[in-house]
Amino acid sequence: MEKIELEIVALSHSITQNNSYAIVLRELNGQRKMPIVIGAFEAQAIAVALEKMQPTRPLTHDLFYGFMNTFNIELVEIIVYKLDDGIFYSKLVCLQANDQVIEIDSRTSDALALAVRANCRIFTYDTVIEAASIFLNDENRPNKRAIQASGPSAKMGAEEDKEEDNLQKMSLSELNALLQKVLEQEDYVLAIEIRDEIQARISNKS
Repeated sequence: MEKIELEIVALSHSITQNNSYAIVLRELNGQRKMPIVIGAFEAQAIAVALEKMQPTRPLTHDLFYGFMNTFNIELVEIIVYKLDDGIFYSKLVCLQANDQVIEIDSRTSDALALAVRANCRIFTYDTVIEAASIFLNDENRPNKRAIQASGPSAKMGAEEDKEEDNLQKMSLSELNALLQKVLEQEDYVLAIEIRDEIQARISNKS
């Protein structure tokens, strides 16, 4: 069965489940998108690696990835191979020092958190992406900022709108103070939003 390569295009609060996040994967050279609801801890781990942030302490996925490197295990790719009753199933495809390929079953959220650290490729199959995809054509495709701020159905949630409005109303000094606070709380997804707002303010002044 032919594999389809994916890329991560968005990470945001989920509008379908409280205290959850949604990560959106898109097929390369295509328009189909596959939203996956993940937990807060995994979302933070993915956000840290995507934005190359330095957490105050190593996260669990950093530890596991460091463990793999220490023992010369290369993460070659991850494959989201099945969608069953709303649950995605994935596996890590690894290469040992003796060139033996091994496959390890994994939760999809954990697999993605490791993939962004290893900078490895992400794949799925046509049957999986067909079952889970959101199809957006050129006429109704949201802009990048809208996709990044949306949930899996590409709609803006009221809570997210309120959060963004609150950030826009804050002064630069208040934003910097809030950024330090959320970093101490290890809420890296919110930290990225605050950082982007700060950088936008600074760019507008220059």
